[in-house]
Amino acid sequence: MSTENVFSSDPLFRDLDAEVTGTEIESLCMRCHQNGTTRLLLTRIPHFKSIILMAFECPHCGLRNNEVQSGEAIQEYGQTCELRCTCKADLSRQVVRNSTATISIPEFEFTAPPATNSTLTTVEGLVMRFIEDLASDQEQRKEAMPDVYQAIENLLEKLRVALTLPEEDTGVAAFTFVLDDPSGNSYVENLCAPMSDPKLKIHHYNRTRDQMIQMGMLNPDADDAQWNEREKQLIGQKRRIDIREEMEAAKKIMLAARQATEAQEILTFPANCSSCNIPCETRMQMVDIPHFQEVIIMSTTCESCGYKSNEVKCGGAISPKGKRITLKVEDKDDLSRDILKSETSSFKIPELDLDMLAGTMGGRFTTIEGLLNQVHDELKSRIPFLGGDSAESDRKERFIQFLNRLKDASDGNVLPFTLTLDDPMAHSYIQNIYAPDPDPNMLNEEYERTFEQNEDLGLNDIVVDNYEQGNQAN
Repeated sequence: MSTENVFSSDPLFRDLDAEVTGTEIESLCMRCHQNGTTRLLLTRIPHFKSIILMAFECPHCGLRNNEVQSGEAIQEYGQTCELRCTCKADLSRQVVRNSTATISIPEFEFTAPPATNSTLTTVEGLVMRFIEDLASDQEQRKEAMPDVYQAIENLLEKLRVALTLPEEDTGVAAFTFVLDDPSGNSYVENLCAPMSDPKLKIHHYNRTRDQMIQMGMLNPDADDAQWNEREKQLIGQKRRIDIREEMEAAKKIMLAARQATEAQEILTFPANCSSCNIPCETRMQMVDIPHFQEVIIMSTTCESCGYKSNEVKCGGAISPKGKRITLKVEDKDDLSRDILKSETSSFKIPELDLDMLAGTMGGRFTTIEGLLNQVHDELKSRIPFLGGDSAESDRKERFIQFLNRLKDASDGNVLPFTLTLDDPMAHSYIQNIYAPDPDPNMLNEEYERTFEQNEDLGLNDIVVDNYEQGNQAN
């Protein structure tokens, strides 16, 4: 390998085209122990993101070996996708199944363990593959294990019926397709992208000890003390924003902190990097936003691997009511307004057909223009089924048009439009440029939270009156 390639500024993984070339490395053949040649190709493919193609050939004994490995980083959290299948269109949804993913159908008490390799297929394709695998050895089971044979036959019948869904959406789920991937790199197609899909629910979770061992992230011989220490570090962690966005967000946060007060001390405490687990420092400061409330700004930078992250938390007590802020953006000056979107806040722009659920993108402190740019980049990079040759042309074209409208809105070319922040915790904020007077273009509404909202926020289980009596009763 030449020195020019080692120190090249070109990206390591590039799109697969005519200009992408492989790298040849002299390697030891494990059969004859002579030197052979390994060819490496690092590229990006739609749906699978970054992959490593390897091909080994030995000219002495003729041994050949080909491998495909994922070059994508393991996500910070595991991910579970739950799809309610009600019609034929749901069976045709594309699915990226990583080699670490488990698939289950709770209604049938069926679970498929992780596969040996990653695949791109559909829900119907996966179910058909399960049917083929289960039916392959039925003749032998019929004689040797009749009870097992009958149980598998009953399951096969249920799976075959699952493939006969009606063309029209009845609204009644025939079965639930659950894709659980601790690496966070598996996906189920969202047919309503960029809007939220009412049939598809995505949950993020902290990995268990067994999952960490399975992916090679934890030594299986590590004692409980080491695991408990790491588990403590994971508790309370929230979703991180992408490194490409962090530089801009960090500048905004530090500028706001300096403008708010220079007298307050920036607290520094030790932590471990969530990417490489090397000790690093986390900085925290309380910032008072005028005419709003105090917020907690935390920033972590790892000098070892370069990982950066920041979080914005609202201080103070829990508001007794939720809050909905509606702003009519009429000119480019409105795009420069500061905006604090908490993790519990959803936001929408009806004119752009944009509706982002609570928890999307985490907490952000930026401007309206910056928020729209971040949404544009997130959607462009994180919706994998609208790129590549397998994407439907009509949906792909609609998505491209949506991204263009979103970019035009952030540049001030699509005005006016209405931005609505709906936060059941009332921890979100849009700058009032007329403060302390009311803003004629902004409407603030308070509302009573529903039982479901309190349940999602964990407020129904909080007991603040006579809690000592409740503990004694338990």
